[in-house]
Amino acid sequence: MAKKKIEQLVEAYLAPIIEEYKFELVDVEYVKEGSNWYLRIFIDKEGGITIDDCELVSRSLEKKLDEEDPIKDSYILEVSSPGLDRPLKKESDFEKFKGQVVDVKLYKAVNKKKEYRGELKGLENNIVKIIDEDGQELAFDRNDIAIIRLAILF
Repeated sequence: MAKKKIEQLVEAYLAPIIEEYKFELVDVEYVKEGSNWYLRIFIDKEGGITIDDCELVSRSLEKKLDEEDPIKDSYILEVSSPGLDRPLKKESDFEKFKGQVVDVKLYKAVNKKKEYRGELKGLENNIVKIIDEDGQELAFDRNDIAIIRLAILF
């Protein structure tokens, strides 16, 4: 089964689990690193995720995956918090984190730079807008962004 199809299927399996425990599903990744496949689940909730929350989701998902057995390769299941530098993936993330400082990494340089930091103004018509550290409004096509994360400020 294709990688994207597995991720979508796992998201469907997770939906009732996430809803039951009032968590937020941040992302599902099915990736190969070296010789190992990893199924990574990132969850969040108001106030942050605990180890017990991760274990709860892991055990519930393992049960469903064992019943359905949709993944033919052997893999390592990881359930965790998205971290302080949480990536913004869903359209709702751009609304939720509007006004926060983000780090933007681009596939190709714009004005000789591939990395930008600024206050997130939002996402509209697939265009991400930020106000950079100099007060300039910048706009990036979402397809040109390799990753956009919440910035960790010290």
